[in-house]
Amino acid sequence: MIPIILCMVLILSGGATAFADSPQSAPAPANAPAAPEVPKAPSATATAAATACLRSGDGYFRARVAGAVEATIDWPNSGTRCEGEPRDNPPGVRLSFQRASGGPPDLLFVFGITGVREGRPLHEAGANLTVIVQGTNRIFGTLGDSRCTVDSLTQRALEAPGSYRLEARGFCTQPAHAVRGNGAVLVSTFEFAGLVTYDTRKN
Repeated sequence: MIPIILCMVLILSGGATAFADSPQSAPAPANAPAAPEVPKAPSATATAAATACLRSGDGYFRARVAGAVEATIDWPNSGTRCEGEPRDNPPGVRLSFQRASGGPPDLLFVFGITGVREGRPLHEAGANLTVIVQGTNRIFGTLGDSRCTVDSLTQRALEAPGSYRLEARGFCTQPAHAVRGNGAVLVSTFEFAGLVTYDTRKN
């Protein structure tokens, strides 16, 4: 499903703009808006554990969504897919959350949190948010990290080298607008605990 979503985002957001983090993409103009956060295809590890967020059993994702999509999200560790990785532009991490069952509404949340460094806590950080209604062409993005804030963020090292349980909570003061067409969604509050894996080759 995610490769199809990536193609959809590429088309809707105007080609390479959606892949601004890719080293092969052309540099965006200085005044161009940020591209939506787009998850990469799941790694082999994530695929093998597709029905559980964290092996420790304490992963979760909760959020209140209003507007073009109305939902109160309360996803436990079991049945939730989560994945995280560092990003370069701007420096920080990218995390994604979705349900393996794909029940309605089948949503994929992608957070790009600015300023996160491996293993360190963080407060009052900006967050770029993308909400994708899977199986449709409905994609909503804040297109920058000024509309959502992470109040607090902590990390706990896991057994695998470079892997951490990242727990965070925050809110959005402005909605994420449709990448194409009309509509917007407001994620008024969110909290989650998921997986982030840093590149151990850089340690």
